[in-house]
Amino acid sequence: MAKGINYRFRDATTRLIESLLPAAQITIGALVAYSIARFGLGHAAPLLAMTVCITALGFSRDARPRRIIQTAIGMIVGIAISDVALVNLGSGIWQLSLVLVVVLLAARFISGGSTFAVTAAIQAMLVQLSPAPAGGVYIRTIDGLIGGTMALIVTVLIPRDPRGMARSDASKLFDFFISTLESLRLALRDVDTNIVDDALAKARRSQPLIDNWRMSLDSAVAISKLSPFLGKYKGDLKGQVRLMRGMDLATRNLRVIVRRVIFLIKDGTPRPYLADLCDQLSEAVLLMREGLNEPKLLIEAQERLLEVIRQLDPKRFGIADQVREASALLLFRPLVVDLLFASGMNEEDARAELPEV
Repeated sequence: MAKGINYRFRDATTRLIESLLPAAQITIGALVAYSIARFGLGHAAPLLAMTVCITALGFSRDARPRRIIQTAIGMIVGIAISDVALVNLGSGIWQLSLVLVVVLLAARFISGGSTFAVTAAIQAMLVQLSPAPAGGVYIRTIDGLIGGTMALIVTVLIPRDPRGMARSDASKLFDFFISTLESLRLALRDVDTNIVDDALAKARRSQPLIDNWRMSLDSAVAISKLSPFLGKYKGDLKGQVRLMRGMDLATRNLRVIVRRVIFLIKDGTPRPYLADLCDQLSEAVLLMREGLNEPKLLIEAQERLLEVIRQLDPKRFGIADQVREASALLLFRPLVVDLLFASGMNEEDARAELPEV
C-alpha cells in the first residue's frame, strides 16, 4: 500500500514539475490577451479573449501550432455563429437550440475531431447565455480572435521546451525496453515464468510510451519550423524522429519475443546463450538511451549491435536442427535490424550484416 502511495506521489510530483513551463506560458498568453482587449481596445470584460487563449494552449502534450490553431478556430467559429444569431434572431430557447445544432454541424464539417465540435459548442453557449457586452455583440468575436492569435504567438515565442519533453518520453521508452530485456535475461537463465509473465503484462501496456514520444516529438518538430529559438535544433530533432521510428518497430518485435520466451521456457530448460544475447542487447540499448544527449554514443551502440547481429545464426549454438530453439533465436534478427536502423544505420546495410541461415 505504501509503495502504491509513494508511486502516485512521485507521479504527481513529476507531473507538477513538467507543468511549470506550460502554466507560465498559459498565464502569460492569457494575461497579454486580456490586456490587449481590455486596455488596448477598451473591452470591459474580455472573458473570451482569456478563455480562447487558455483552452487553445492547455496542458496537452500535443503542442503543435496546427492543433492550437484548430482549437482556436473551433472556439471562434462557435462565438461568431452565436453572435450572428443574436443580432439577427434575438435570444430565446428556440434560438439557443438552433445555434447549438448549427455550430455542432458546422464544426463537424470543418474538422473530424470530436473535441473541436464540443469546444465550438461550449463557446457558442457562453455567448448565448451571457449578457451582451457594452460596445456591441461582435466584441466577443474580436476577443476570441485576440485570444487565438495570442495562443499561437506564445507557442512560437515562448515554447514549452518540446525537445526536453521528447527526450523525457524517449527515456521512459528506453527504460521499459532495458527493463524488459533484463527480465528476459533472468527468465531465460533461471527458467522463471513469473518474471516473463510480468514482462509480458508491461509489454502489452507499452504502446502509450511510443505514442507519447511520437506526439511530443511531432510537436517539437512543428514548433522548430516556426520558432526563432528552436530552428537550430532541426537536425537534432530529425535524428530523434529516426530513432523513434526504429524503436517503435523494435518494441513491437520485443513483444513478440516476450511471448515466445513464455512458451519456450515451459520445458524447464535454461537458455544461457539467449540470456547472454539479451544482456548484450541491454548494454547496446543503454548506450542508445544515453545517445539522446550525446549522439556520438549511438555509433558505439551501433558497434555493439553489429557484434550481436553476427551471432544470430542457429548453427553457432548448435540448434539448427531444433525448431523451437532456432525459431526463438531467429526472432532476435528483426529486432536487432530495427535497433541498428534506430541507431543510424541504413536498413539494407543492417540486413546485410545478418548471417546466412
